[in-house]
Amino acid sequence: MHVLLGAAVALLLSPVAVLAAAVVPPAWRPVVFPAALAVLVTALGLPRIARRASVPLANHLLGTDLPAPATEASGTGPGRPDRFRTSAWLLLHTLTGGAATAVVLPLLMVAFALPAVWLRGGDRITVLADVDVAGGVQGSWTVPAAAALLALACLTGKAAAALLRRLAPLLLGHRPAERLAALEEQMRMLAQRNRLAQELHDSIGHTLTASTIQAAVARELMTSDPARARHALVSLEEVSRAALDDLDHVLGLLRDGRPSTAPPLSLAELPALLDRVRGAGTELHADVTGDLAHVPATVSRESYRIVQEGLTNALRHASRAPVALRVAVTRDRLELEVTNPLTGRSALGLAGRRRGSGLTGAAERVALLRGEFSAGPVPRGGSCIGGTGDPVGLCGEACWRFRARIPLGSGA
Repeated sequence: MHVLLGAAVALLLSPVAVLAAAVVPPAWRPVVFPAALAVLVTALGLPRIARRASVPLANHLLGTDLPAPATEASGTGPGRPDRFRTSAWLLLHTLTGGAATAVVLPLLMVAFALPAVWLRGGDRITVLADVDVAGGVQGSWTVPAAAALLALACLTGKAAAALLRRLAPLLLGHRPAERLAALEEQMRMLAQRNRLAQELHDSIGHTLTASTIQAAVARELMTSDPARARHALVSLEEVSRAALDDLDHVLGLLRDGRPSTAPPLSLAELPALLDRVRGAGTELHADVTGDLAHVPATVSRESYRIVQEGLTNALRHASRAPVALRVAVTRDRLELEVTNPLTGRSALGLAGRRRGSGLTGAAERVALLRGEFSAGPVPRGGSCIGGTGDPVGLCGEACWRFRARIPLGSGA
């Protein structure tokens, strides 16, 4: 089918080429006709739509696996080299299609004519030369001859298609610059999807942990303090609704492959995060020093998620134990620290726990910002609190410390 389409293109353009050959002396017409046809085919391949049509056509009819043509937005095409390659492809397509059709059609005509003459009782036909076809048994040779001619016609079509299939990647495939641009675009999409997955993990993980604690608080206070239980249930409803909104937003982006347009969370939203943690019934002491507006936007966005993961980790493993948060902004550094006490089984369990995906994600964020990250138990008598004071009485007790130090200078 693809080969015949090439012949059809040549057939459609032939009348124009005939008109061009008609205006020259008869001696020049055998040269002018193919030259005019070649010029017309070349011009047909120059528009951008020719390449956009040729690639899917070859993929569907020839069975090739050519990538879609690069867009102008990628900065790599379709430029002048691609247009000339498309013209060369169309020339090859029409030439191959015309040659194959010129061979296949006579073969098919003779393949059907020979048995037809034999069945009518025999006669003389002309096939490049006069051929006498006898009737009866003597003319039965026309059947295998017709079969051989049909096979030869099929082989001719397959050979033409194989030639086009082999040359299609050379003329319709991507240039090295296009392949590099396509690979970079794919890497950007993968990075965006990985970032969205990390955002989803951080947001939903924090919400589920806080919701679990709030549900437990509401259950315990249902009879003794209905007002506080009602407040816990209201907070549970609010954070669950926010989690559903985040889930719908991120899943929509992953489905459509669109970049996120929602404003990212940053350290400016830290008070709201702390209120949600306190609403879960956790005693949280926050020590925020320095100007958060001094933190660059990229660092601020990542730092919000780092703090969120630290608080989520504390809520998940420290039950309702008090939690201390320290955020310190200096001229050249941002320090984030979340600390909670370890007692009994909690201390033994966390000491032997493998680092989960949340801590791994936080460590990756800090590494991208060229900072230092540590998370683990601090033995009794160690220095748990990096700042001044001991708001939750951790000094001298075993505790879990989640710490990140991120540079804010030009190297960040």
